[in-house]
Amino acid sequence: MNYIQNRKIFFSISLILIAICFAAMGINYVGGRGLLNYDIEFSGGSILHLDLMTDFNVETEIMPLVIEYLGDDSAVIQLVPDTHQIMITTKTTDATMRTEFVKQVQKELNLTGNIILAEDSVSPTISTELQANAMYAIVLGSILMLIYIWVRFKDFKFGAAAVVALVHDVLIMLFVYAVFRVPINNSFIAAILTIIGYSINDTIIVFDRIRENRRVIGGSDEEVINKSISQTLTRSINTSITTLIMVALLNICGTASVREFAFPLVIGVISGTYSSIFIASPVWFEMRKIAKRMRKKATT
Repeated sequence: MNYIQNRKIFFSISLILIAICFAAMGINYVGGRGLLNYDIEFSGGSILHLDLMTDFNVETEIMPLVIEYLGDDSAVIQLVPDTHQIMITTKTTDATMRTEFVKQVQKELNLTGNIILAEDSVSPTISTELQANAMYAIVLGSILMLIYIWVRFKDFKFGAAAVVALVHDVLIMLFVYAVFRVPINNSFIAAILTIIGYSINDTIIVFDRIRENRRVIGGSDEEVINKSISQTLTRSINTSITTLIMVALLNICGTASVREFAFPLVIGVISGTYSSIFIASPVWFEMRKIAKRMRKKATT
């Protein structure tokens, strides 16, 4: 397969997905749901741990009260196994609203006494700090990888192309979070950094083969890149398939919190493999073309 000849097709596929990502974020924002579905760790909110002491139905008895008295139709209600306890994660920070909600739950289920086992709040100040730390981690990680690849390959263009591929993977992950409204929480930071590490490892394998083939077999950049990708393709696909099997099992068999981490990883592994094969090397090829054109102009 001539990867370089078809590079515009690969670039177009990625640009379409990224455009859909920003469109989805815009639609969500205009609809009043926020650019992304921030969990309470990022937007602020509270967690209520209640012991209802009797049988109940979450969908017909509890969730309608959450929507009416807490004003949060995206609240997460988790059942504590083998008990009558529930954990309610809501974006509501108003203590008065929470108190009224608890009173209505007691009234609905004919409960008396204190049913609140624990009540924790996450302030907007803490959530702002988490958002900043997430951005710092992603930006700092990308810069350090750029420096490492630049030093290792003695060519800034390799590092720059790898960073472009990483930015591509981050945007594809944002596409998943924006379109499927996956909650943005601490798992988001872990998922993004995991995929960045996974993707850069695969990209370096391809770049290593390109560097080796340039020295051993020579030829044009297009021939070297096509041959190098073909030689590493089986390894890349086999590695991705084995990783996907385990992550997919986590997504199928895991709890809700595990699925929030595993589902983006499934997409991230696919995106990381795609960018390593179809984005990073073609971007390096384009940078080489631009550099040659600039040198030619400088000498004439």
